[in-house]
Amino acid sequence: MGTLDMILFLVAVIGVIGFGIWQGNKENKGEAESGGAAGYFLAGRGLTWWLVGFSLIAANISTEQFVGMSGQAADWLGMAIASYEWMAAITLVVVAFLFLPKLLRCGIYTIPEFLEYRYGVVSRTVMAISTLVILVGVPTASVIYSGAKVVSVFFAGQQLFGLDLGSITVGCWIIGLSAAAYVFVGGLKACAWTDLIWGAALIVGGAVVMWLALGAMKDANPQDLIVTKVSNSSATVADLENAGGWERFMLLNDGKNGEAVAREGENMAGGKLHMVRPKTDPAIPWTALVLGLWIPNFFYWGLNQYIVQRTLGSKSLAEGQKGIVFAAALKLIIPFVVVIPGILCFNLYSKDLHAEAIKKNQVTLEDMQKDSAKVYPITENFALTNPEKAREVLAHNAKITSSTAEIAASATPLEMLSANTLMLEAAKAAQIVEGTKLIGYDYDAAFPMLLRKLLKPGITWFVLAAIFGAVVSSLASMLNSASTIATIDIFQKLKPKSSQNTLVNVGKFFTVLFVLISCLIAPNLGNPGFGGIFTFIQEFQGFISPGVLMVFLFGFLVPRAPRFLGWLGILVNVLLYGYLYLFQAGIPFLNRMAICFGVVFVVMMGITLVKPLAKPVVLPTTDLIALESSKIAKLGGIGVVICTLILYFIFW
Repeated sequence: MGTLDMILFLVAVIGVIGFGIWQGNKENKGEAESGGAAGYFLAGRGLTWWLVGFSLIAANISTEQFVGMSGQAADWLGMAIASYEWMAAITLVVVAFLFLPKLLRCGIYTIPEFLEYRYGVVSRTVMAISTLVILVGVPTASVIYSGAKVVSVFFAGQQLFGLDLGSITVGCWIIGLSAAAYVFVGGLKACAWTDLIWGAALIVGGAVVMWLALGAMKDANPQDLIVTKVSNSSATVADLENAGGWERFMLLNDGKNGEAVAREGENMAGGKLHMVRPKTDPAIPWTALVLGLWIPNFFYWGLNQYIVQRTLGSKSLAEGQKGIVFAAALKLIIPFVVVIPGILCFNLYSKDLHAEAIKKNQVTLEDMQKDSAKVYPITENFALTNPEKAREVLAHNAKITSSTAEIAASATPLEMLSANTLMLEAAKAAQIVEGTKLIGYDYDAAFPMLLRKLLKPGITWFVLAAIFGAVVSSLASMLNSASTIATIDIFQKLKPKSSQNTLVNVGKFFTVLFVLISCLIAPNLGNPGFGGIFTFIQEFQGFISPGVLMVFLFGFLVPRAPRFLGWLGILVNVLLYGYLYLFQAGIPFLNRMAICFGVVFVVMMGITLVKPLAKPVVLPTTDLIALESSKIAKLGGIGVVICTLILYFIFW
């Protein structure tokens, strides 16, 4: 960054955050609960639809998507990963008209609080604790890590006040402490006002990067591009020479013959521009589109505190519904500014992604030389790009597992991968420790690499400010929500007579505590064993999301379900998912979620039929806000669903 870019970047970041805090304090003035818990945690229940909509997008879209989702797209998933965004659009419409009316009617601060009204205090406590563990340890740490990933790749080799900006650990502390200071000073209303600006800037910034990437694609050497095409593409160098940027993108990534290919690292059902994938796919099998993928979507958008907290702060039910539908419409745009740039990055800069992988692999290979007691997994892409190193690793693994398998010098990457799989199974049976996986490309570096390669003076400040704002918005949302749960669901239950100011101060204390914990966890998330940051987030939320979703559905729709089912449903899911995760690792994680969802349903329905409550549970009704539904939001919701189905038809 040049001096002018740096100045503009700092002015933009400080200016937006200052504006948000000023606007939040200004609107809180004169309100009855100004400075109290409702003002700090729920923005005084006064958010309008456009603040709710942009705040939902800014809280959701962060470097988690720009690093994790873009990286998955650069790898083999391609447009299939867009299902998380487009299914979310339909999910949001359902949330607006099924979940939100139930939650707002109770006048709650937190999602676990609803469980006390419906199931009892034990269920509320169980969910509060499990939510805090997952929220602080997974998405919060992941956002810090992915933000640091952008910093470390973009500023590689540079220093600030003696700190190495190329270090993931340094980046984690810069990101974490910056966001903690922001949320500590402001409350949800300050977050909402800054989200208004960050949300819009984020979409514009992503569009700028995609436009620059397509321009680079148009100017790239066809000889370099052709090696990155999917195996079932019929594109030739001659085809690329006569094509523009978008046409080249289509030629390289669309497997027109539709034949399945067995190679790891490629879309196995027609190229990277198609969404349907085989049922054996480890990330998004077609079976997940039927049930599995809906579970994390409904949990995230309808029951995830740091997202739902925005809607709980709505001025009215109608304002909340309009805001959610507006956010759903914006979700349709996200794959075009996140997923497509990830695919473009692999076409343009696969050699650079390979160089980033070499840096990661070097640490692991040094560990292998020092520690002879571990075995090391490899990816096919590692064997493809580093055949000599792959044979060294396999020889090491064979020695550790006493395997007699011989790896011929002419062995193909698939043959090496197959041999390594057998060795890893033998190691597992012998309880031999498994080391870090060796990779051919660092896919999580895809979007940061685009920034590093494409941004020019004069535009750099804007894109980086938008991405920094995305990190701060999401992280501030998570920290604010985690502190809300810890304060309202745990501290206030222990100290019910605490004053409003005490609750706010306790919330600020938890904000600092949680960011310190997350910053200690975050640097470790670069381990390739997690399968990429996006997969890590979705995988570990499976410990609670299917069970919590089913518990709430019963709470909404089955008024005679026994109260103890609240904590039992969550506990059954944790135990079953843990078993599947540890002992049935071959089952794709979305399918594991579907299994848990089905089992928890059977358990809860069976107990309800055998031992229903004598009287249905009647939930409390608040008079704090208007509860009339929005007709405009209903029409908008129908439009969003129709547009989503059209997009699925195009990319199916």
